[in-house]
Amino acid sequence: MTKYSLRARMMILILAPTLMIGLLLSTFFIVHRYNELQRQLVDAGINIIEPLAVSSEYGMTFHSKEAVRQLVSLLHRRHSDIVRAITVFDAQNQLFVTSNYHASADKLRLPADATFSTPFSYQRLGNSVILRTPILSESYYPDESPVEDAKPNGNPLGYVAIELDLQSVRLQQYKEVFVSTLLLLLCLCLAMLFAYRLMRDVTGPIRDMVNTVDRIRRGQLDSRVTGHMLGELDMLKNGINSMAMSLTAYHEEMQQNIDQATSDLRETLEQMEIQNVELDLAKKRAQEAARIKSEFLANMSHELRTPLNGVIGFTRQTLKTPLNITQRDYLHTIERSANNLLSIINDVLDFSKLEAGKLVLETIPFPLRATLDEVVVLLAPSAHEKGLELTLSIQSDVPDNTIGDPLRLQQIIVNLLGNAIKFTEHGNIDICIEKRSQSNNRVDLEVQIHDTGIGIAEKQQSQLFQAFRQADASISRRHGGTGLGLVITQKLVNEMGGEISFHSRLNQGSTFWFHVNLALNPNAAQDPRAVACLEGKTLAYIEANPAAAQATLALLASTPLAVSYSPTLAGLPQAHYDTLLIGLPVSQEPSRQLPWQALPALERADNVIMALPCQMQTWAEELKDKGVSACLLKPVSLSRLLPVLLDHHTREENDLPRRHKLPLTVMAVDDNPANLKLIGALLEEQVERVVLCDSAMMAIQQAKTQPLDVILMDIQMPEIDGIRASELIRELPAHASTPIVAVTAHTLDGERAQLIKAGMNDYLAKPIDEARLENLLLRYAPHKAQPLAAPGTLSASLDWDLALRQAANKPDLARDLLQMLVDFLPEVQKQVESHMAEGDVGALRDIIHKLHGSASYSGVPRMKQLCQQLEQSLRGGMPVEDVEPELFELLDEMQNVARLAQEKLTRVAGKGR
Repeated sequence: MTKYSLRARMMILILAPTLMIGLLLSTFFIVHRYNELQRQLVDAGINIIEPLAVSSEYGMTFHSKEAVRQLVSLLHRRHSDIVRAITVFDAQNQLFVTSNYHASADKLRLPADATFSTPFSYQRLGNSVILRTPILSESYYPDESPVEDAKPNGNPLGYVAIELDLQSVRLQQYKEVFVSTLLLLLCLCLAMLFAYRLMRDVTGPIRDMVNTVDRIRRGQLDSRVTGHMLGELDMLKNGINSMAMSLTAYHEEMQQNIDQATSDLRETLEQMEIQNVELDLAKKRAQEAARIKSEFLANMSHELRTPLNGVIGFTRQTLKTPLNITQRDYLHTIERSANNLLSIINDVLDFSKLEAGKLVLETIPFPLRATLDEVVVLLAPSAHEKGLELTLSIQSDVPDNTIGDPLRLQQIIVNLLGNAIKFTEHGNIDICIEKRSQSNNRVDLEVQIHDTGIGIAEKQQSQLFQAFRQADASISRRHGGTGLGLVITQKLVNEMGGEISFHSRLNQGSTFWFHVNLALNPNAAQDPRAVACLEGKTLAYIEANPAAAQATLALLASTPLAVSYSPTLAGLPQAHYDTLLIGLPVSQEPSRQLPWQALPALERADNVIMALPCQMQTWAEELKDKGVSACLLKPVSLSRLLPVLLDHHTREENDLPRRHKLPLTVMAVDDNPANLKLIGALLEEQVERVVLCDSAMMAIQQAKTQPLDVILMDIQMPEIDGIRASELIRELPAHASTPIVAVTAHTLDGERAQLIKAGMNDYLAKPIDEARLENLLLRYAPHKAQPLAAPGTLSASLDWDLALRQAANKPDLARDLLQMLVDFLPEVQKQVESHMAEGDVGALRDIIHKLHGSASYSGVPRMKQLCQQLEQSLRGGMPVEDVEPELFELLDEMQNVARLAQEKLTRVAGKGR
């Protein structure tokens, strides 16, 4: 939209009405005068023609053309300024006389069929006006004898036609238009004069005020509007001047404030400079402290984990020796306790990760029920010592094969369960695990831990998840603890994609619950026929504690056993059972005679299993001597109860296959004698020749004198550390490419990357895991391990020893898994050939992924390796054409596996018969 100035708007509003009114009046006046001049011309013609018609009556009556011509000529001469021609026609419409013989008389003549109906006619032709009037015979002439052709009175004798010239009035009309235009222009000039005067009185002061405001805007606050003004303009002038004075006062005040703020800012900047210097010094001190802290963590990691390495390692070695069930249970408890201590040490050493939010969770497959059972078994003694009944209830629809961080999950439950035991003096502590939701590949679990302890007051509940805070200041003196457990637990739950909360009332117990979201393991080995031997078997269950009984009955419901329950032995139906499970009550001061009261129950069942509190585990061997089949630690779990039941119902003595050793020479270097002894014991079971060195100098001397296949090098050693020793060994020509594996107890971030960058081939963390050590040795010497196969191994295509290990040393399960793989191979071959022909990469990748999962539990290492390579290549986007050689190799390997598996299954079946 176009914006007009006030000046232009005033001009338009003043001149536009004047112009419109002047135009209307001028137009009206001109049109009126124009028409009036034409009427005057016509009136003058009428005044000429009517007397002429009367005067011509006599001449027309007597046909006197001369008389009529004289009249016509006289009138023409008198009115020659307006008359072009005067013509008289007779009654027969013939020319009688005319005043202008040069003009054509036809345009003055009436049409042949026209008659006069009026005394006067008017016709306009171009610039001419033609008037006609009839000549009538009005009377006889008595003084003269009438002629024979005289007409009666009132009859037309002819008519007179006169042609008037309109050009005669044109000049007058033009004069009228000219005068009107002059008057209009005069009015406009007068209007412009008044408009100019008005604009000068209005826009001039406004322009002065605008200029003054602009000067004020630019900072000239002393500018004022001057001059005499009228009406509202004078009021506006006073307002602008008042505003200018206010701005001047405000500006002076603001300038004073700015000067004061500038002065204060200078002082603040000087203080900040001093603080920056102090902060820089503090930063350097903090960095130095962080460096010292990192060194301390590294050293403490090594010093703490080194003795634990010996405890855990030799415990595992002792477990390989012949032991009775009680000794084995004690050693398992020692191992779990050491592992728990190791996890606590890891939490302490990883505290910096928790503070920085850099805690990384593992994503590994683990059995959920066995993981939870380890926590319960670990904390059961502390609960039983206080006389607390501990129960574990896992709903039957909760999946067992999950993927996540089992250590962190155990740590969460250890913290919550430990607090429940700590703050409960009597009653029960119940753990319940339920499934909230489940999708194709994930499950959302809810874990509840309910106790009957002291509870938490409402005003203290808000402080529960704060670091170094406990609900009551006296708690740390009564029960111990730093107050960090729940804070770490909350952070771990949040890292696992869940949430934690609680409900508690003072002196009425507490319920802590948390949600975790875990992935499902689709490749986990499952044997639905593992408990088939329990079909149709009966089990009687005795438990006085209702909560413990309900939890145990819930887990027994997932088995095919027919279960009968009673709180007491006397309440059981009088029948003989295949198995009798007796749960003895937990008390702070157990009676010596209590376990023996259950001995009469031996006559009621073929197999008696007793679930004992920790204090009564010392009587386990005596009970077994009396006829009890097995003694379990309360609370009862399927991971410990089911093997006892299966062992009783499927007693088969199967000699485990002997493990073959890898034809390798491995040198282990460690300055700690216990660690060195443990590594040596582990290596002797896996390789043919072991060289042990307790210092770097000794390792260098041994490397100079003999060939080595793999070197396990400790990092922290006196005099020469492991990295420098590795560099010196690398300089020897015989060991320029010998794999050197760093063995360290450090757990700091970036440790592996730093060691690899320093020249190490791999990394092995303490305490050494036997399975990881085996995988490492196989990885660095696979070509040497295949020629010397153990007797149980058929070929690289089928390793029966490996199949047995993957089936937990259960021949029946290994045979079933292998048979399932053989049954699956024809379908795989058909789909692979079809997808190869179609070039369908996605479908081919999916079927190979399924085959890879089946091959992981059937003792077929070569097929598993081929599937893994093909799956990685296809996931990397390679087309089918590029992996055709590997696909054909896989098809050949499938035929080899099918042939060898059929032979092995036939021989195993023959031995079974």
